[in-house]
Amino acid sequence: MTSDKRSPILTLRNIDKSYGPVQVLHGFDLDIYAGEVVALLGENGAGKSTVSNIISGTVLPSSGEMTWQGAPYAPAHPREAIDSGVGMIHQELLLLPHLTIAENVYVGRWPTRNGRVDRAGMAARAQEQLERLGLDLPATRKVEGLSTAAQQLVEIAKALALDARLLILDEPTAALGGAETKLLFEQVEKLKSEGVGIIYISHRLEEIKQIADRIVVMRDGEKVQEFDTADLPVRTIVEAMVGRSMDKMFPPLAKPTDETVLEVDGLTSSAGRFHDVSFTVKKGEIFGIAGLVGAGRTDLVRAIAGADPVRSGSVRLKGQDITPKSPRDAIRNGIVLVPEDRKLHGVILDHSISENIAYSNLESVSRSGWMVANRVRGFADANIKKFGVKGVGRQRATEMSGGNQQKVVIAKWLARDPNVVLLDEPTRGIDVGARSSIYEIIHELASQGVAVIVVSSDLEEVLGVSNRILVMSSGRQTGILDHSEANDVSVMELATASHAPGFERDATV
Repeated sequence: MTSDKRSPILTLRNIDKSYGPVQVLHGFDLDIYAGEVVALLGENGAGKSTVSNIISGTVLPSSGEMTWQGAPYAPAHPREAIDSGVGMIHQELLLLPHLTIAENVYVGRWPTRNGRVDRAGMAARAQEQLERLGLDLPATRKVEGLSTAAQQLVEIAKALALDARLLILDEPTAALGGAETKLLFEQVEKLKSEGVGIIYISHRLEEIKQIADRIVVMRDGEKVQEFDTADLPVRTIVEAMVGRSMDKMFPPLAKPTDETVLEVDGLTSSAGRFHDVSFTVKKGEIFGIAGLVGAGRTDLVRAIAGADPVRSGSVRLKGQDITPKSPRDAIRNGIVLVPEDRKLHGVILDHSISENIAYSNLESVSRSGWMVANRVRGFADANIKKFGVKGVGRQRATEMSGGNQQKVVIAKWLARDPNVVLLDEPTRGIDVGARSSIYEIIHELASQGVAVIVVSSDLEEVLGVSNRILVMSSGRQTGILDHSEANDVSVMELATASHAPGFERDATV
């Protein structure tokens, strides 16, 4: 906790930031003390990332002053911040896939010996950081092919290896499961005991109560509230973030019909990531898929969408076997996937919102094989409005908040009026306000008779949106629970279950 008798290690005073005519920060003040965790919260677009980027030297403020350990502080680029003892874990993965884990952990500051890179020493030191985080991988392995969760842990290892006196953690647990999150929190507590100051940004508000000492809430580029404790009801925090009362996060469940739309029968991954998975999804049903990191959830929906090959089993749509060999097969049959990593697989960041929406709907915006500009604009504008995207068609995707990027990904696929929508971590790294609107979209889809599958690491989310929940553990399904019997205990029991013969449980049988 802060104390008036101590001096902050970092201060921000009256910080403004503008991009052309748009002002994104207004007179922002912040104090960070040694050995404390300050949660910086707010909806997407509130200014959290801009503040973090200014502190870490990625962005220059338009005006205002900063001090670091009592001296003026104005890093012109990240290297200056790192050399000063300020490190940052970015929400978006910034790893170089063709380098090893060790090379990524120490990129830009590889240790040398006798004028040459000390690869053995670098690998040994990186291995220590991986072990601190419980990541059982050799530091000499290339990053390419690692899961999103493993890549996130490598990003965290990079920051831990900096020996920084201030760490900014931007959504560090977005891709992590419970076990990995616990290990990270143990490291945060250790860093606190060593006097490291930490700025912690997360949309998982329950974990804020576990890890933070103070909370600073931002809205529309301003600090609107500061709490001297994190031991607060989540509702209090949410209402400070959104500036209004939040009566209920999840809309009421739509009632599915008796018509079966999707049948997955004995599906097994060619890569061995899941085995013998079977379930059905009815028209208008929201079907959740839960499990710990590595359970095979993402691999399963990628296979259903034709993105990954299967060894055996089938996918049937309205009784017809359409087991897709490619994403094109799935899309042609009305099965679309909103992927886990929106920046890598969902949007083309340097292209406009209109272009991103158009690329998945070429038949609606083209003539004789050529995209027609006015058709692209009209089609995109209609879907921007329909799905509540905050932006204009000509705006580049990279200029948008995470929540609005996700809405663009959803909009481009839902514009095709699909039969089945697969949503993999649909609210990962998205603020509470944007989450609520995405839940409304999911509910509306189900109400229109679409079969919806939602994969989520957020247990509250998968419980809140799903009519039924398939639980996976180590690549196998361990049960299907009806909404009425699903709770955090029953799901976690199945998520951590062994696979003894006859153990599988399906409440629908």
